[in-house]
Amino acid sequence: MSLLKLNRTKTLDGSVFKAVPSRALYLDNSTVNSHRFKLSRLSLALTWQTSLAIGLFFNLLMAPANAEDSVQAANNANDEYIYSQKAPQAVTSTNQTVNIAEISQNLEKGSYQPIPLQSIIDPSTGVPIDDVYRIDVPEKLSLLQAQNVLLQVSPKLASNNAGIISNELTSEATKGLNQPLVFLRAGATHYNLDTNLDLSGLQADIQERVNDAKDPATGEPLLSEAGQAIIGDIIDQRIPDSYDIKRKGDTTSAGVAMLWPVYTAGRTKAVTSLADARTEESQADALLDKDQLQTTLVERYFTAQLAMLAAYLREDALNTVKETDHMAQRYLEEGFISGVDRLEAKTALAEAESEAIKARHDAKLAMTALQRLLRSPQPIKPTTPLFVSSKPLPSLQYFQDLALRNHPGLKKVDAKYAQAQSLSDLSDTGFKPTVSVFGYHELKNDPSWIAGISASWKLWGGLNKDAQHASSEAKMRQAQLAKIDVSDNILLLVEKNWQSVENARVRFQSLNSNVLLAQELLRYKQLGMKEGVNTALDVTTAQTKYLQARTEQASAANDYVQALAALMESIGTPEAFNEYMAVADIRLPTVY
Repeated sequence: MSLLKLNRTKTLDGSVFKAVPSRALYLDNSTVNSHRFKLSRLSLALTWQTSLAIGLFFNLLMAPANAEDSVQAANNANDEYIYSQKAPQAVTSTNQTVNIAEISQNLEKGSYQPIPLQSIIDPSTGVPIDDVYRIDVPEKLSLLQAQNVLLQVSPKLASNNAGIISNELTSEATKGLNQPLVFLRAGATHYNLDTNLDLSGLQADIQERVNDAKDPATGEPLLSEAGQAIIGDIIDQRIPDSYDIKRKGDTTSAGVAMLWPVYTAGRTKAVTSLADARTEESQADALLDKDQLQTTLVERYFTAQLAMLAAYLREDALNTVKETDHMAQRYLEEGFISGVDRLEAKTALAEAESEAIKARHDAKLAMTALQRLLRSPQPIKPTTPLFVSSKPLPSLQYFQDLALRNHPGLKKVDAKYAQAQSLSDLSDTGFKPTVSVFGYHELKNDPSWIAGISASWKLWGGLNKDAQHASSEAKMRQAQLAKIDVSDNILLLVEKNWQSVENARVRFQSLNSNVLLAQELLRYKQLGMKEGVNTALDVTTAQTKYLQARTEQASAANDYVQALAALMESIGTPEAFNEYMAVADIRLPTVY
């Protein structure tokens, strides 16, 4: 089962991953979001503009994608994968599988064929997974085949890919913050008004103003008491004590509003840079996990190979002990050996059978560990042999230079520094104004409209600008010092792994003489037993030493392979392991 999906997304670093594990969200430019816009509350404050812009773009992100399918290919070294902007229709059947050979043909240039995606239930966790495809994994796998399978079935890699896509789309969304915002407002209202207005207060207010009116020249009242009384009667006649209002009807309105932050003092650029740096950090984390998984695969693959080789050697030794036991029985019957010698042969046979059973169980466990990593329903039988190169590695300085250039841990620290730099740039903008252009136009025969420009400064309140800037500077210093510490640790790790490879190479070569001597000793002991010079115990002891010598040499080869994989991971190029494997001049036999 593969957890990778063939949806295409653009990454900042194309070498991170070549397949996308989850449905990508694509922007649909035809989608229109309606927003209410009240002219009387038109505000150009930076906080309002920023929150509204971010809200608009995140709403757009959640819109369903309607983009047409387009199949593209991305090349990286010798691998090529297919991407599609729109996932094929999910297949509900769980029986459809894709053969690895078919996938290989599908990845050849000019032969792109759609792979049907399915919706399944993960058998281990019961979690439903959409848009995946099943693959037939052969029982026997070379290391290169196992590496390709791992890239397709690893939930960790798929999860990291989804995180990269999320961060990339967030970064893409922030790039529109400095673009004009256009809103379409439309409304339809039905009203029913039924109320009673009390006008007694209005009457009293008018009467009071009439009574208080004075001649500006003399300061005397303009009206006599009789005149004031007449005016009061007129007010009482013209203005009732109360008035009933009953109105109902329908109204419609529509308009277009525009808000354009023409100058933000670099705020939008800082926000976009921050999002880009977070994307780079997620890519570095994904590379770290990918490198670690590749090393884990090498460890389990060749551990299984060593365990099967050890089981084979134990079976071979068991067969030899059985022959010795059979020969001892014949010699006992013919009177050439004593009962004690015969008992020693039986004891050696029992021990050999026990060790063979244990070796078979160890091999089965190692194969199961490899099977779990590759999420295969059947045990995996590795076909790539253990190997050793008789030539020494390049100099330590060569690998340390590679590590300082390629290790994802340093890329992660650089991304942290870039984030701190973006936050520092953002804090600097707090001392600068925001300038925006705005406008509103009604959509009717005799429209009203308004347009203008506004500038705003934040003088006080909110986050402390000085403290925010100091915090960003401290983060930048933290990242700088962390890079020094990480570099020191990486250089030490590279030296340790480089030395381990060399030690394993020298040890493997030194064990050659032990194997030859033990083999020759066993041959002499077997001949001596036929001549009556040696006992069954002597032959069994020699057989044990020969088995031990061969096992130790195979273990040294495994140590070499594991140390080489760790070295390649520590320099940030685990794929280079295959290149060293291809040029190795010593290869151990394989069981399959």
